Amino acid sequence: MRVYLLLMLVAAAVTFLTTPFARWVALKSSAISAVRARDVHSVPTPRLGGLAMLIGIIVSVLLASQMPFLAGVFDDRQAWGIVGGAAIVCALGWADDKWDLDWVTKLAGQVLAAGFMALQGVQLITMPIAGVTITSSRISLLATVLVVVIAMNAVNFVDGLDGLAAGIIAIGGTAFFLYTYGLTQQVSVDDYATLPSVMLAVMVGVCIGFLPHNFHPASIFMGDAGSMLIGLVMAGAAISVTGNIPPGVMTGAQALPAFIPLLLPVAVLMLPLLDMGLAVIRRLAAGKSPMAPDRMHLHHRMLALGHSHRRAVVILYVWTAVFAFSAAALVQWEWEIVLIWTTVFVVLALLATLGPLRNRGRFLDDDVALSGQVPRVPAAVGAPAAVPSAVPQHAAAPSTQAPSTPARTTPAQSEPAPGAVPRGTAPQGAARHGTAPKTKETVE
Repeated sequence: MRVYLLLMLVAAAVTFLTTPFARWVALKSSAISAVRARDVHSVPTPRLGGLAMLIGIIVSVLLASQMPFLAGVFDDRQAWGIVGGAAIVCALGWADDKWDLDWVTKLAGQVLAAGFMALQGVQLITMPIAGVTITSSRISLLATVLVVVIAMNAVNFVDGLDGLAAGIIAIGGTAFFLYTYGLTQQVSVDDYATLPSVMLAVMVGVCIGFLPHNFHPASIFMGDAGSMLIGLVMAGAAISVTGNIPPGVMTGAQALPAFIPLLLPVAVLMLPLLDMGLAVIRRLAAGKSPMAPDRMHLHHRMLALGHSHRRAVVILYVWTAVFAFSAAALVQWEWEIVLIWTTVFVVLALLATLGPLRNRGRFLDDDVALSGQVPRVPAAVGAPAAVPSAVPQHAAAPSTQAPSTPARTTPAQSEPAPGAVPRGTAPQGAARHGTAPKTKETVE
């Protein structure tokens, strides 16, 4: 376990330190996300965070290849196949972030990356369901490419809010890592070194290292280069697990997670897969292309419920943790116990999503995140909105008014500059009454 934690720490540190370099490259190469109708950000932002994530993966895997404990993992070409596929999709994403490629070109590049990984030995060959084996090499290749492409696009679809994709994959990847490590302990008592555990530890590390730069307000996006990269690594780890669990090793209630190792990747990617499935159905029903953009994704719906940008991301983190860790728990506990606790946490997640607490917690409000201070008391109904003072709150002149008295405004404050959008001046629940100013999180 200590070796895997070291790899995770190295991946996080390298990614964190190289993200400013990736941002500089994005600015120099014009890989910048313009503000589009479906976006929730209001200023152009660099999109090449995937470059830093790729560097973190390469450095960590090179380090792992020199560790005696992990020597057996690099006996074949599978690890380098995943790294090579990640490099291909990172280059593809870089091109898309710069030139906005059409969906056919992107799909062709994704198939190329998945095919390269499959040719290096990362293939769906056996399914541990009554010893079923895919005897046809063509079917095996097709199944592998299909799984990898679906995973990449699922992560890409959900990458719509600051920190969302990186956090979801970090949480889900942690659960998946514990799952594979637990299965390895039960299958082998001497050797705990496996390719899935290595790649998952590295993937979680790069997501954690990138998240401080990407959480709202983000200074850089991972872009398609990052979302497709972590989707491919997740798929590669899932495929590597398949066939590694000998039939008969686990029985009873634990047979489900042991014999269907793709269960956990599905649980980890539950939200991205659900979002992608709903988007495809919705667009096809409207007579549009499945790749046509819109503002009906899950994160857009969370904002429409009245959640702030930060709160929406954290709640989606919670849902990911519920699905992923519930599936991972099946390898250690009986399914009845897992079901009871999963039900409890689902109820709590529903309360956080739809309940009265969804407008509580000032540290998750976007105006606090952007300004670093609690907003002023809102002006009376019908009065012009006040422009926030440039003086920090702790340095402002003390007020003699009671907290419940509406804030008074000076003539200068009551006449905001044309086009300016004051932050922190609307009540917390104003968005539900149609009075909230248009910030970058307001769904139009």
